[in-house]
Amino acid sequence: MPLDPVRNYIGGEWALPAGLPVTPVFNPSTGEVIAECPAGGAAEVNAAVAAAQAAFPAWSETPAVERARVFFRYRQLLEANFDDLCRGISREHGKTLSEARGSLFRGLENVEYACGIPSLLFGDTLENLARGVDCETLLQPLGVCAGITPFNFPAMVPLWMFPLALACGNTFVLKPSEKVPLSAGRLVELLAEAGLPKGVLNLVHGGRAAVDALLTHPGVRAVSFVGSTPIARHIYETGTRHGKRVQANGGAKNYLIVMPDADVPRTVEAIGTAAFGCAGERCMAGSTALTVGAAAERLLPSLIAAARAIKVGPTDRPAQPDMGPVITAAHRERVLGLVATGEREGAQVVCDGRDTRVPEAPGGFYLGATIVDQVGPAMTLAREEVFGPVLNVMRMEDLDAALELANRSAYGNGAAIFTSSGRAAREFKHRVQAGMVGINVGVPATMAMFPFSGWNESFFGDLHIQGREAVQF
Repeated sequence: MPLDPVRNYIGGEWALPAGLPVTPVFNPSTGEVIAECPAGGAAEVNAAVAAAQAAFPAWSETPAVERARVFFRYRQLLEANFDDLCRGISREHGKTLSEARGSLFRGLENVEYACGIPSLLFGDTLENLARGVDCETLLQPLGVCAGITPFNFPAMVPLWMFPLALACGNTFVLKPSEKVPLSAGRLVELLAEAGLPKGVLNLVHGGRAAVDALLTHPGVRAVSFVGSTPIARHIYETGTRHGKRVQANGGAKNYLIVMPDADVPRTVEAIGTAAFGCAGERCMAGSTALTVGAAAERLLPSLIAAARAIKVGPTDRPAQPDMGPVITAAHRERVLGLVATGEREGAQVVCDGRDTRVPEAPGGFYLGATIVDQVGPAMTLAREEVFGPVLNVMRMEDLDAALELANRSAYGNGAAIFTSSGRAAREFKHRVQAGMVGINVGVPATMAMFPFSGWNESFFGDLHIQGREAVQF
């Protein structure tokens, strides 16, 4: 089977790079190589930034209402191609079609938000600030912005970034993950079809060399990033050292506190989705349940039964599983290693998905839902982001102890509580130190009009992705 082409898009022209090293792109459901991603570097980045700089004067002077019309057309094209885009996401990442639809719809919401850009760019005025002196503030575009996106949401995260940046009058260079380059290419194709002028949006492929070239290029004014915490820190430190605005979203350990009075069926359903949805490969995964008092005994039997019932399988065919594969064989081995380390450190695997086999797709990168009980706060599983279908269970004496442990985390993306007590819910909401907080919901991720508000080492920067903060950024 011929490999899918992975092309750069620079200055309105598609080009298939030649003579560069390549990274294999897998279909995680089968293990087959479906494309080869070129490892571009400074030369490709320099060309993309030059094209974006050349396009900036005309695009930044284009009235906001005209820029918005491009995104109204883009929204229509995304909807018309919605199913094909979802199949592409499933093929290169391994999400179920349902998960792909949900993630693409969240991305589409950001396009819809960008369509309202004329009402988001108002400044402020004050008449007679001093005698005979008026004052006004204006929101003006920066110039060339860059987006560096992760593998786990091939379409949603790019759509967090470039639609709003472009709608604000900036030009853009997108560098997607080399593991999932195909969906990003299709998003760019459709925006060009919607009438975006040449050079306004550029696409370059590559790894660290391309990233570092973007971070150090004097023509890049701002950088948005989503990925792991160590890389987010590198992005932030390098970008700011070179005079750029940076918003760098990192990893997370999101805690789900379960009180003894929690509604068990609803809690089991919510935690199952939070922990095992998207095979746990998301920075808002509910990876750790803090069970208070008798909550563990009430919750675990039903939770284990639900986890064992999750059907794992290929996502690239009509019969859909409940959960797909993880992204690569190497990532699968990393997750297996973390669970094995947990066992050595004294944790108990009470639902074991490590030996999951999928006969119809023996080459795929599969793991079943795994629950690890009796995890201690000093254990590796409690400290490191697993990024796989693994739920840690930690036993807490009371709500105070649960909050104390959650608030000691180096991360701070999200947290949730499951309870029937209004008092406990209010105390949790008031005291928990996380950016996105939920009550009786598993994943309190925000919609497009609100910022994606990570704290601590889950975010490096000032103004977050999405919403009015992104406009200000």
